[in-house]
Amino acid sequence: MEAAAIFLSLFFAMNIGASGAAASMGVAYGTGAIPRRLAALILCGIGVILGAVLGGGEVVKTISSGLIPKSVISIEIVLVIIGAAAISLFMANLMGIPLSTSEVTVGAVVGVGVAFQALYVQSILVIMAFWVIIPAAAFFITYAVCKMAKPLFAKLEAKRGSLLIYLLIAAGFFEAFSAGMNNVANAVGPLVAANLMSVGQGVWLGGLFVAAGAILLGGRVLETNGKKITNLSKSEGIVISTTGALLVVISSLFGLPVPLTQVTSTSIMASGAAKSGALVFQKGIVKKIVKVWLVSPLVSLAISYVLVKLFIKSDFYSTFSAIAVMTATLGVLSLMRAIKKEKSSVHEQGGGI
Repeated sequence: MEAAAIFLSLFFAMNIGASGAAASMGVAYGTGAIPRRLAALILCGIGVILGAVLGGGEVVKTISSGLIPKSVISIEIVLVIIGAAAISLFMANLMGIPLSTSEVTVGAVVGVGVAFQALYVQSILVIMAFWVIIPAAAFFITYAVCKMAKPLFAKLEAKRGSLLIYLLIAAGFFEAFSAGMNNVANAVGPLVAANLMSVGQGVWLGGLFVAAGAILLGGRVLETNGKKITNLSKSEGIVISTTGALLVVISSLFGLPVPLTQVTSTSIMASGAAKSGALVFQKGIVKKIVKVWLVSPLVSLAISYVLVKLFIKSDFYSTFSAIAVMTATLGVLSLMRAIKKEKSSVHEQGGGI
């Protein structure tokens, strides 16, 4: 059972590296600052390991003991937390939405706490507040810089192109460093809580596997991210990566697991808003991302709660109630979509059923 828990957690770490961590070098790769894909991924892996080892300990402590009592955590609970988080990420991947591993992991831990009626509510509320504060800060900082420094960016792009390349690579490395500080805890925090390894062992092992995931499996994410961001200038890329990384590093020093994906996405939106105004918010994908950000922690919470009640507590009545509520919720949402579609059809065709 211990081997299964460690294996699943490290597999989860590799998937974190393949998705969130690998994306940190997307700006540098997409703009051509780093032309070779393997070089970008290796640089990302080095940044992740350094971030995890030098500054990842505080977030590991929060995930392992800052949300629910350590006495609740067992090997079985580790499997539940990692399993619930992995299922949530898989569902988001099917929809093609960038999702925060911090949100789904915290949601899964909270679900366990709800099942055992043991939660550190104040700590959870603080973390949830910063899930809003940090991305909002990233948006406003990026927007202000891109808006005010637009003439300067144009001059730098024309006269200091080679300097911008080095700065962009450094910014990407800094973002990978911040990913190591914050995201490694999502994979190894539950293992530390179950006393399967120490904090020091966790940051090293987790950092290595997140880095391995980025190098071995992150190529597709890097390519996709690179193609999507080629419309960004080097100057804008530097602002986006530096702003996000700085905010995530500061959060990590205080042990706060924050959504790096959200921070980067809101920074990119801010860059677009500085150029095209409110039009960026009218895109359907923006609304879809926001909805998933709100729902994803609740999904992993519900999954972990059901798994605990079903397989650990054998509380079939509570399990049935939880599944019934989730099914009813999905049914209502489906019905609302159907009604909206029907109204749209009636409006367009001028008739009814």
